[in-house]
Amino acid sequence: MDIGTTLTHFLLEEERKYNDASGEFTRLMSDLTTAIRAISSAVNRAGIEDVLGQAGATNVQGEEQKKLDVLANTLILQSMEAMGHVAGLASEEMDEPYAIPAGYPKGKYLLVFDPLDGSSNIDVNISVGTIFSILKAPRPGVDATVEDFLQAGAEQVAAGYTVYGGSTQLVYSTGNGVHAFTLDPHVGEFVLANQDLKIPHETAEYAINASNRRFWEPAIQQYVRDCEEGKDGPCGKNFNMRWVGSMVADFHRILMRGGVFLYPRDLKKPEQPGKLRLLYEANPMGFLAEQAGGACSDGVRRMLDIQPDSLHQRVPVVIGSKEEVERVREYYEKYGSA
Repeated sequence: MDIGTTLTHFLLEEERKYNDASGEFTRLMSDLTTAIRAISSAVNRAGIEDVLGQAGATNVQGEEQKKLDVLANTLILQSMEAMGHVAGLASEEMDEPYAIPAGYPKGKYLLVFDPLDGSSNIDVNISVGTIFSILKAPRPGVDATVEDFLQAGAEQVAAGYTVYGGSTQLVYSTGNGVHAFTLDPHVGEFVLANQDLKIPHETAEYAINASNRRFWEPAIQQYVRDCEEGKDGPCGKNFNMRWVGSMVADFHRILMRGGVFLYPRDLKKPEQPGKLRLLYEANPMGFLAEQAGGACSDGVRRMLDIQPDSLHQRVPVVIGSKEEVERVREYYEKYGSA
């Protein structure tokens, strides 16, 4: 039986391209995928084991945590804390960065992650995922502070996500293209499925939570209205709307077949600049989008240029095919925000 190109083999081949490579990044990814495989197993057994439902606590965003949120978070922390690759970890589920326990070595990277994106879907068996971002630690070997994590998305060393769906797929980039791997449950390895993925330029789909329509800013109201008019409107072509409700699933569809995902600022909570988190969701997905020939913005600015001011900063997100992200920016210029 031919196993194919495993993620471990692929990472080692990439590492050999750099004379000064230490192997630390490859080992970090190996330890992270150990946690991802464990999360995949937990998701697949969610209807059998007692991991569905609420955990009885809220996270820093005031959102009710699911049992699987807590479990996924713990699995990633446990897989990384003792291995010596990171100087600190930050999770969407934790108020502050997770300090590496005393006695364990600290490495030269920082890991930022959303352990289970879209977890509100888990009880109804809809795809969820894990999102991660890897940064260089400004002070290698030293316990990371909040300020160490506040790096613009353009500074990311790598980013990726996992979709736990009909199969478990891992997508990542180190700045040299976007590659997708599928978990083969028979051998317990991620196997190369797609190399150097590109977001198709032709866009005929958009993803947005239409239930918030009455709260959208004028630019988004008009953009969606024009999409709905199809070939008879200013867009000149028919669009389909798709909405899963977990960013990893919506973005993965766009990566594979084109489109644009919008989670704009709305007036339901006017004091809140957006829904999605800059460090845990927008930056890693923006990094992947650009590597795949697409784009990501907050509607006006390139996402990866935004300087974070807090660990859990929220932003509006427009991500997908480059032409469509640019079109939304033009709508903001013409129709404005609230």
